[in-house]
Amino acid sequence: MLPKITIEYCPKCHWLLRAAYMSQEFLTTFDGAISEVTLRPSATNGRYTIFVNDSVVFDRKEQGGFLEIKELKQLVRDVVAPGKDLGHSDKKN
Repeated sequence: MLPKITIEYCPKCHWLLRAAYMSQEFLTTFDGAISEVTLRPSATNGRYTIFVNDSVVFDRKEQGGFLEIKELKQLVRDVVAPGKDLGHSDKKN
């Protein structure tokens, strides 16, 4: 079964657009490697958390802010498709 990504965002902070953009990036980058991306409004103010299945991959509060999309793709890639080359978005060794 392919992994699913859930983006939980704070609607009061107006982060729906950010979540929608990130979902598009994940769907495009991980085409065939994930089953779905779900956007879930949070009841907790200020929350922005990305899950792969039920595991937290990114939490805005723990990180102290948002990461760049390329960094988020790297975090998700490391879980869903560890061997995948992200091209120009990939880490430099």
